[in-house]
Parts: sequence; structure tokens; C-alpha cells
Amino acid sequence: MNTTLKQKGQKWLQWAVQNPKKFFTYSMILLSVSFIGSLIQGVFFPSETAFKIRPPVLYSKSKMSQNPSLNNDKEMEKIVNELKTLKVKRDQNALEKEDSLRIDYLFNQYQKLKNGH
Repeated sequence: MNTTLKQKGQKWLQWAVQNPKKFFTYSMILLSVSFIGSLIQGVFFPSETAFKIRPPVLYSKSKMSQNPSLNNDKEMEKIVNELKTLKVKRDQNALEKEDSLRIDYLFNQYQKLKNGH
């Protein structure tokens, strides 16, 4: 079976070499029919999965852009709550080096949110 397939392939290749104009014509007809079929399928039978990947929206009126102060207030409230837990830890004399770094970070984030940067 493998040899017959190989022989048929060689036979087709010899025919293509001997008849380049016919080979080109048949190839162009096949490509044209395939292209027209693809267009018809795309227009009349569009797939549901087409164009599911959407680029990120840079400028839009989303909830986040409409209520930045509300989001800032929520973030500031989270920061204040975490700082309160760290204050309790400080009162118990259980602070570590990582905790002081976290306090600095949270304070800087709070200042950024408060100043609107």
C-alpha cells in the first residue's frame, strides 16, 4: 500500500511537470472554489466562536472609571484595617522586620490613594 501511494504521488508529480499550464489552471480553480466556499460559509453560516478574543478596552465608561472614588475608599478602608491589625501586633511587641516593611508599603499606598495619584 505504501509503495502504491508512492507510485501514485510520483505519477501525479510527473504529470504536473509535463503539463504546467493545466496544473496551474486546476490549482487556481481549486483555490478559487475553496475561497468562494469559505466566503459563503463565513457570511451565511458564521461560527459562534469567531472573534471571542477581544482586545483590552483602553478608554471606556466602565464601572471602575465611573466610580474611582468609591474604589479608592474601599482600598483605603482595607489598608486602614490591615494597619489596625498591625497596630495590635505592635502593642503586643510582636512586630517583625517584614511587618515594618508592610507598614511602610501600606502607608505609601494610602497616601497615593488619598492624594489621587
